[in-house]
This record gives sequence, C-alpha cells and structure tokens, in this order.
Amino acid sequence: LGKMALPWLMVFEHILYGVCFICGIITSASVTVSQGEFAGQCILYGTVKCNSSVGECTATSFSNVSLCYFVCGVSVVASLYCFAIVLHRIYTIFISETTRESVWMNFYFACCGIFIFFLLICSCILQVGFDKLCTSILENKEIKSCRDAQQKSWASPYKGSLFYTNIYSAKSADWVNFFLWIVILGLLIVQKRKESEFRPLSASDPEWSTAENEPIVSSKSRQS
Repeated sequence: LGKMALPWLMVFEHILYGVCFICGIITSASVTVSQGEFAGQCILYGTVKCNSSVGECTATSFSNVSLCYFVCGVSVVASLYCFAIVLHRIYTIFISETTRESVWMNFYFACCGIFIFFLLICSCILQVGFDKLCTSILENKEIKSCRDAQQKSWASPYKGSLFYTNIYSAKSADWVNFFLWIVILGLLIVQKRKESEFRPLSASDPEWSTAENEPIVSSKSRQS
C-alpha cells in the first residue's frame, strides 16, 4: 500500500509546484507593475499625501528600489525552480522512474528550506511595507480606506489607479507561496520516510548476501 501511495504523493507535490509557479509570477508581475505606476520607484514603505482642495494625491517618499528588485528576484527564481522540477518530473515519467535517489532528495530538501526562508523575508517585506504605505494614506482625513486612494487623481508622473490592487495581490500571492512551500516540505519528509521503508537492498547493505546470487541447483547436481 505504501508503494502505491508514494506516486500519488509525488503527483500532489508537483501540483503544488505548479501553483507555486503561478504565485511567484503573480508576485513579481504585480510588484513590477506597481513600480511602473510610480516612475520605476518602489512604493513599499513609502508615504502618500493628498491635497483635499484639488482632490489629488502624490507620493512624497519611496523605499530603495532594490527592495522591490529583491522581492521580484526571489519570486522569479522560485518560479523557475518550480517550472524546472515539473518539467523534470514529466521527463522521468517517460523513462518510467517513480522514485528519487537520496542525493536528489537531499537537494530538494536544501532548495525547499532556502526558498521557505527567502519567501518568508519577502512576505514580511510586502506585508510591513504595504501596512506602512496604507498608514500614511489614512493620515489624510478625507480618505476612509487605503483602497479609496486608487480612485483619487494622482500628480504626474505617478499613476496610482491600481497601486492597492497590485501590492495587495503581490502580498497575498507571496504568503500563499510561502505556506505552500511548507506543505511541500512536509510532503518531502513523508516521501523520504516511505522511500527508506521500501528501499530495495543493494550490494552495500549488510543484509545483502552473495549467496543469494548462487543458482538454486548447483553445477555438480546438474552433472549427476
């Protein structure tokens, strides 16, 4: 039963890789579009002031643009990794491989831990940066919610008509991506245990006996 269940765990794992790929693309694309709205600047941790007399908003400060590049870079690398893993699994299906060598499992564990660490950092950057931005917007008494600032006119060269939607999408997709990687890590642990339980003996194992390779009927008995 364990041998039959293992491939299904791998199928579920690679479905999650596909979802993580989509989440990474959403995060990187949303952050990039938000930069485009603010003339290439990173609006995370920024401040926005609105002039009630003219009904116009403008960004007065930004964070370092490398912060947005970092978030986009991590998301893109994680997405490319997921894409490569799915392609590799499709290839192994055609050559009838359903198990993974321990060396590859260790590689998957290492990559999974690295991505979980960096995705957590990116998620916190997006969450805190988004909250700080909204706090500065809500200091303008005429604005009741952060989303309402999208409907305001923005001073040139800024176009904040979708800034809230883009950053919120990036933040949500990155958190989903982070938690899915934790699920993938759990699946890898389960598969590692199952593979160790059902791993066939090899010549390096102490249980292996060369006597098992000897023919059942000896040559002398055949001659007689």
